[in-house]
Amino acid sequence: MTGWTIGYVIAIAVVLVVVALVVPILLLAASIGKQAATINDSLTESVHHTAALSELNTTIDHAEVIVDGLARGRGRLGG
Repeated sequence: MTGWTIGYVIAIAVVLVVVALVVPILLLAASIGKQAATINDSLTESVHHTAALSELNTTIDHAEVIVDGLARGRGRLGG
């Protein structure tokens, strides 16, 4: 019976070590899961606030046309 007892004690010790390692990982995963919703909301808000930046190239193009026109006008006026 001593061999079986030693086997059971080792098996219980291994199970306890595995549980001790897995429980903190599961708690950390739960914490990350709770924060994920907040992060997603923040990113959605950021997308909303930066949507106008997609039109920035159009604004730059128009500004370049205006500046070129002003430069031509200044050149024609002798400036």
